[in-house]
This record gives sequence, C-alpha cells and structure tokens, in this order.
Amino acid sequence: MITIHHLGVSQSDRIVWLMEELGLPYELKWYDRGEDFLAPPEYRSLHPAGTAPIITDGDLVLAESTAIVEYISRRHGGGRLSVSPDSPDYPHYLFWMQFNNNLQTALFVKMAAGQEADPASLILTTTQRREDGLYRALEERLAASDYLGGPEFSCADIMSIFNLTSLGMLGAREINDSLPATKAYVERVTARPAYQKAMEIAGPGAVKPGA
Repeated sequence: MITIHHLGVSQSDRIVWLMEELGLPYELKWYDRGEDFLAPPEYRSLHPAGTAPIITDGDLVLAESTAIVEYISRRHGGGRLSVSPDSPDYPHYLFWMQFNNNLQTALFVKMAAGQEADPASLILTTTQRREDGLYRALEERLAASDYLGGPEFSCADIMSIFNLTSLGMLGAREINDSLPATKAYVERVTARPAYQKAMEIAGPGAVKPGA
C-alpha cells in the first residue's frame, strides 16, 4: 500500500486527491511543521530532497509531485488519469504537468526580492513578464478546453489546482473575473467530490487526526 507522507499545508494534499479520484487505498502519515513553518527533521530525512510531497511504495521512496502523480496513475491506476502519447492532447498534458513549478518560481522570486526591490530591475521585470505570460496561457487554454490536459479531467489538473487556490496564501494572483475561463475552471474542478474529500483530509484547513 502507498504511504503518503503528508506535510501540513503543502502540495502533498494533491496526492491524497489523486488517490481519492482513483479509489486506491493509501495510508496517510502526517507531519507537523515547526514553529519556523519548515518541515521537521523526521520529514526531511525521508528523502535527500526533503520536499513535499513524498510517498513510499514498498521499498520505493519517491519525491516530486509530477513524478508521483504520473507514477501512481500509470503503475497503480491503469493510466486512467494520464494522457496517452498517442493522443493529440499529449503535448498539452506535458506542458500543464510542469505549469505549477513555473508559476511557483515566479512567485517565490518576487517574494525573495521583497517589497523594497526595484520593480524595474531586470530580474523582477523578467519574472513579472513570465508570470503574466503563464496566466495568459492558462486563460487561453481554458477558453479552448474544459481541462488542461484535454477534454477530460487528468493529472494535469491535479497538478495545477494548488497554484490557483492554496498558493494565494503566499500572495499569488487572485483568480477572479479578470480570468473568467480560469475562474470557471477552478469552480468546476474544486466541486469534484474527490477534491472536497481530499481537502477535508489533508487540505490547508484540515486538522491532524487526533489533534
């Protein structure tokens, strides 16, 4: 059975969501953040990268969301939420599977620069241009397709929703009427029963069992 090593308030909630979508059994092992909001030593010791999420499957210890969701979908879910290389939507699937890292990088660069940084600096100008382009690409894609990886819900959607919901806690762009196709998409996807159940179990507002 897959064990999801869940760091509270992190992207590991998307792995719980994936398992609920696929109807697969799993064990959830919860780790609390420290007072510094960082992962505790016992979590960081699981994998050299020390990042969330992390799963164990027998002797396998696997980190990185993109690798984890594709591994689970292909190895345990019969590929039900993956897009086949034979599909005309496969290039879209590959692109949107990587979207979350690109958007997060843009946000974190701006956070690291701080409010006193010169917005005309090369790094912030480039970062803002990249962020604006990503949101523009997102809106254009969702104006043309119900889901990011094609006409059907897929792992690409599981990978992307965190950035359009929970990342707002760190100051990410609000998904509102300025992005109408994206706003409708977020409302459509977050209404899924498996998503709502996963958020109750391991989302940002979830409480550690027994706490």
